[in-house]
Amino acid sequence: MCGIVGYIGMREAAPILLAGLQRLEYRGYDSAGIALQNGGLPFMKQKGSVGALQAAYEESPAKMAGATLGIGHTRWATHGDPSDRNAHPHMNTDEDIALIHNGIVENYSLLRKELISEGYVFRSDTDSEVLVHLVDRIWKTDPSLGLESVVRAALRHVEGAYGLCVISPRDPDKIIVARKGSPLVIGIGEGEYFIASDAAPIVEHTNKVVYLSDGEMAVVTREGYQVKTIENIETEKVVTELDFSLEKIEKGGFEHFMLKEIFEQPEVMRDVMRGRVRIEEGRIVLGGIEDYLDRLKQAKRIVICACGTSWHAGLIGEYLIEDFARIPVEVDYASEFRYRNPIIGPDDVVIVISQSGETADTLAALRAAKERGAMVMGICNVVGSTIPRETMCGIYTHAGPEVGVASTKAFTAQVIVLYMLALALSKGRTISHDEMRLNLKELSQVPGHAAKILELDAQIQTIAESFKDARNFLYLGRGYNFPVALEGALKLKEISYIHAEGYPAAEMKHGPIALIDEDMPVIFIATRDSSYNKILSNIEEVRSRKGRVIAIASEGDTEVARLAEHVIYIPQASAQIMPLLTVIPLQLLSYHIAALRGCNVDRPRNLAKSVTVE
Repeated sequence: MCGIVGYIGMREAAPILLAGLQRLEYRGYDSAGIALQNGGLPFMKQKGSVGALQAAYEESPAKMAGATLGIGHTRWATHGDPSDRNAHPHMNTDEDIALIHNGIVENYSLLRKELISEGYVFRSDTDSEVLVHLVDRIWKTDPSLGLESVVRAALRHVEGAYGLCVISPRDPDKIIVARKGSPLVIGIGEGEYFIASDAAPIVEHTNKVVYLSDGEMAVVTREGYQVKTIENIETEKVVTELDFSLEKIEKGGFEHFMLKEIFEQPEVMRDVMRGRVRIEEGRIVLGGIEDYLDRLKQAKRIVICACGTSWHAGLIGEYLIEDFARIPVEVDYASEFRYRNPIIGPDDVVIVISQSGETADTLAALRAAKERGAMVMGICNVVGSTIPRETMCGIYTHAGPEVGVASTKAFTAQVIVLYMLALALSKGRTISHDEMRLNLKELSQVPGHAAKILELDAQIQTIAESFKDARNFLYLGRGYNFPVALEGALKLKEISYIHAEGYPAAEMKHGPIALIDEDMPVIFIATRDSSYNKILSNIEEVRSRKGRVIAIASEGDTEVARLAEHVIYIPQASAQIMPLLTVIPLQLLSYHIAALRGCNVDRPRNLAKSVTVE
């Protein structure tokens, strides 16, 4: 959601900024812009793609020439429509201050009225523009102040979230950055520094970074950087080495990042388990929670908080932990948790799940749980992000960078982590050593099963061709496969813009059955488990109403083939393992339907990869 890049060094800044903005396109955006410092403060911004901005730059590079300092931004509209005028950077009236901003200024309406009453003219509909005028007003009050002091003073008037960069030739050769609720990272090069919303634009230049924490500001020059709190207290930062390479954020010959990431899942599954699954020893090694494992086992209740795809993983986690460890689990939407005055105390454990580690609602849930004295644990993919820093303990998923907005490999990585956590909690309590070894052995076979399912890609593409023009889909599953039905429906609507709903199969009779006719595709997850016969009955009910049935079934099943129009066969596994397998055909089906419809698969409309606002 929105993207920030900044550069200061000895190289031409514009090409670095434009390339960095392209690396951030996956976050979702609708306009882009850059501002440079070369004695003046030339800038350009416009609605549309970074490619269009690049073309505009190439038409008139002279005005940007010689600049070795600059900032860039991709905007995801919140206040004001996607347009040239609402794009960032925002400039003051004299056009000698440029500011880019991620987040939301909650008191912008009040600030805007104050500034208009003092003669300031607004050229956009955004909340962000108040920030640049606020900086300008304070600076004009006391021109002797430096840019750092002026920005610090301005932020004391701001309520809400921000990740921002400010530059000005009035105090040249520096970039002021500040963070509250919206991530920022500083990349450390040789005589040059990079600023970004995440590490994707930085990794091709350096693998050494510093992550800003909430309430921190930094002054970045060619000589180095200094980090202080908003209250002007200097802080020491730890330099982190990035754990991925440029190749990880390239398409690698695939047409879309999403397809590449679907096909990466067998490798990712192995990475998640590497060093953690000890089959012969009959144990799970999770270093990030080892010191807290006893407390986790003693929890009277576990509450899982997440959003979107991570929430679906959390639902599977509920089944797994209750099945294996027999600890009561509740799963909450993080966006609702903080507002419903939850009953949480010191005997509870709250697990927050987020791919990015920066999801605003999930962070708010984390902080609300800590305030109530609960132990808070994180499951996250991005090393150094806010959730790992603010939780007491946690587990990294090691899925690698996920560029496609619709999450795929991050979901399966989260489910494997939850499976391992459930087994770790059950050891010595509810399952024997031999049972542990059997479960670990089955888990270790999942990457091979996933690879086999991916060989069905051509078959699934053929099925997609039959249903690409459907207007609605219904996804049905029972038990562990109910959350997979939800996830499958979410994937389809996210990237193809087809309305889709996931339901527990038994709930079909309580409403959704009214929708079924010859135009309604119904996807059943009908693998052989304890509810298999009931699923067959549900399929019969749909067939009798002329619904078109697509089934995900276990290899060797002939009953489903008799009933369904299309069957996708997957390897047989236990109910606990099945979500890791049944979700892959649904990911591929969504991908191919969206691609056949000509949709922007990696960057679906209105969506953002990292949702850093409420």
